[in-house]
Amino acid sequence: MALTKLQAHPKRVGPHSEILMPSEETDTPIATRRYHFIGAGGIGMSGLARLLVKNDAIVTGSDAEETAVVRELRDIGADIRAGHSADNLPEGLDAVVISAAIKETNPELAAAVTKGFAVCKYAEMLGELMDCYNGIAVCGTHGKSTTSGWLAHLMTLAGTDPSYIVGADIPQLGCSSGVGDSDVFIAEACEYDRSFLNLHPEVGVILNIEQDHLDYYRDEDEIVEAFIDFARGIRQSGVLIVNGQDANVERVRHAVGDSRTCLTFGLDETCEFNARNITLVEGLYAFDVYRRNTLLGRTRISLPGRHNILNALAVFAAAAAAGVETEDILRLLGRFKGMDRRLMLKGDCNGIVVLDDYAHHPTEIRASLEAIRSRWRPERIWCVFQPHQYSRTRFLLDDFAESFRLADITIVPEIYFVRDTGENKRLVNAEVLVDRVRKTGAEALYINDFAGICEYLKVHVRGGDLVVTMGAGNVWKVADEYLQWLGKDRKDGLPPV
Repeated sequence: MALTKLQAHPKRVGPHSEILMPSEETDTPIATRRYHFIGAGGIGMSGLARLLVKNDAIVTGSDAEETAVVRELRDIGADIRAGHSADNLPEGLDAVVISAAIKETNPELAAAVTKGFAVCKYAEMLGELMDCYNGIAVCGTHGKSTTSGWLAHLMTLAGTDPSYIVGADIPQLGCSSGVGDSDVFIAEACEYDRSFLNLHPEVGVILNIEQDHLDYYRDEDEIVEAFIDFARGIRQSGVLIVNGQDANVERVRHAVGDSRTCLTFGLDETCEFNARNITLVEGLYAFDVYRRNTLLGRTRISLPGRHNILNALAVFAAAAAAGVETEDILRLLGRFKGMDRRLMLKGDCNGIVVLDDYAHHPTEIRASLEAIRSRWRPERIWCVFQPHQYSRTRFLLDDFAESFRLADITIVPEIYFVRDTGENKRLVNAEVLVDRVRKTGAEALYINDFAGICEYLKVHVRGGDLVVTMGAGNVWKVADEYLQWLGKDRKDGLPPV
């Protein structure tokens, strides 16, 4: 099934469904309409703004600070200002789009409400925009940034020329969002706040489903129900692509039944797209790709970790559903080098490898540490893990403690605060996590501040070791500072072996 051969997309019906409705004098539903973005410099918001400008919309907006992203938006014709002020709000707007970080007290938002402008969240606008394209939405507890970025990279190289919005930078494409000339639109779809229910793609990909965002969801069953609703929201003509070896994903597939075409991927030979004859070559995987029992060909991926075989199969299935030739997929899969902050090699200096990784869930931590062991084979792994959210740390405390067994030494600073309550902060902290890690028999220590962590690494790390900073917060600063010291400031030898 080739997406580019499809003709009509059913329109969403909802509180903001009038925002992109076409007028008689325009060529597209978006052209000449006026949108104001509050928080325009964010990864997702800036991507939306670019796509609207591409479709000849008039885009204004603001961001808290003057940044390179703000300047880039100005360069393509969007009027984006630094700082929030009611004076930034033009007259005659069709809609005001807000990022998740914008509070009700924001002066521009308050002015928009007073003037009666339609106000929609980022996810709502993303859904409205996807309705104008043949959409591919990638969701799951883990791997959605990597998989959607990988798919965007492959389809770009294959000549499909898609538009895309991904939640992290794709270094090989030089951005996290891109504007293409085809009618294909790839988007990373997040389950938090059920925001992915705004998307009604032609192809929906579900990578996996686990407990997460328990500050929002009641339990795992409620999370699965949200994914079921996402799957049911795929267009009737569309395709659901799912991990055929995930028990919770199987619950989604069972609930959807025969209402959508469903393709599975996995390492098991019963999956529609499956990998066989898997070999490890210099820390990276090569494997044969089968569709049912038909050999499609052999490929090799450039991302470490067995979990990335599954991500590669999801990319393969989605690209095939979009009409990319099998030979092109096999040829291009291995050219993708990865996403920003996903097992990202920051440097290799004085015999010490320094990585940075976004893993912030126990399953992701285990997968990343396993990938590090197989790819780099270090003498010791020093994992500097910054927990993300007190609530996540509290709800998954025992799983977190067990996830560091493959690290030789784990250093934990204080928990990164975001979307948390005072109750969660009272019930858990980084020292509690360190104590729980130690009870598993692993070595761990608590050092509150980044400067103290760097000093400890300077004294104790030696040649042959690997340092990985890990977490969804700002722990990457430790990797940068330590690497700078290794490469520029270090004048004498390293600690003895």
